[in-house]
Amino acid sequence: MNAGKMRGRINVWHKEKFQNEMKQTDYRDAVFKEVWAEIIPQTATLQRAQAETLLSNTTHKIIVRYGSGKDIKQDMWITFKDHRFDIKFILNPYFRNAKLEIFAEEVIR
Repeated sequence: MNAGKMRGRINVWHKEKFQNEMKQTDYRDAVFKEVWAEIIPQTATLQRAQAETLLSNTTHKIIVRYGSGKDIKQDMWITFKDHRFDIKFILNPYFRNAKLEIFAEEVIR
């Protein structure tokens, strides 16, 4: 794995549990960790909806080192330069524990 290709600093987000002012358990968005990554666009499709609305589905492969990403779960999401990516699945290629390939879909807001 070439660490020089990991030029992007990504934020991994999750739902953090906390007690609100009424002593109830609630959840809020919080940064889980910040790691270096390589982001590679994979596929894109353009869809037409009603009233000439265009929708775009763009998937990316985000590569991180195994040690820094081994506690990332599928219910988390990633942000990079004001772009949000929902994690679809996480792959440990050949079970070598060298890197993780995170397949994610960009969410257009």
